[in-house]
Amino acid sequence: MTHNPLAQFHHWFAEARRADVPLPEAMALATADARGRPSVRYVLLKHADEQGFVFYTNLVSRKGRDLRANPYAALVGYWDAIGKQVRIEGRIEHVSAAEADAYWATRPRESQLAGRASRQGAALESRAALLVVWKRLRREYRGKEIPRPRHWTGVRIVPEMIEFWTRGEHRLHQRELFVRQRRGWKRTLLQP
Repeated sequence: MTHNPLAQFHHWFAEARRADVPLPEAMALATADARGRPSVRYVLLKHADEQGFVFYTNLVSRKGRDLRANPYAALVGYWDAIGKQVRIEGRIEHVSAAEADAYWATRPRESQLAGRASRQGAALESRAALLVVWKRLRREYRGKEIPRPRHWTGVRIVPEMIEFWTRGEHRLHQRELFVRQRRGWKRTLLQP
């Protein structure tokens, strides 16, 4: 195994893709509100580099409010087909407006409209009411660029800890923990 956790993550992610894992970018995101009450949901990992792990979301959603109140989060990805899991914990920061705009531009037009139409997580009178808004926006922006809403952006988890877990026979799993230090990463093997 490598002693560079980001390189190891990319290696495992590529392995999951080669194994045809459905949605290998789907990761469970855990947040906690100001009182410490946890919440977890799946997000799609869109980018990972030395700066951190990025997903995009509506900041007025519950996850957005949680992250504002408590700017720490955890991600976990599990790929059963290859028997591997990765856990990531760290502080969060928002991507730059330029990064968010660049990603927004790659989204399908219908998804951009949905991003503008939805008040993610708010009470919904009916699905029909949401579709009315979506169709109105589709007419309004026909032939025009759809601007990214200010409340829709990327969130980067700057990792302080990354743990790699590999399924083992007889439940003797392999666990490798990386903790960020001032001068790099400290690697520790953990009991299963």
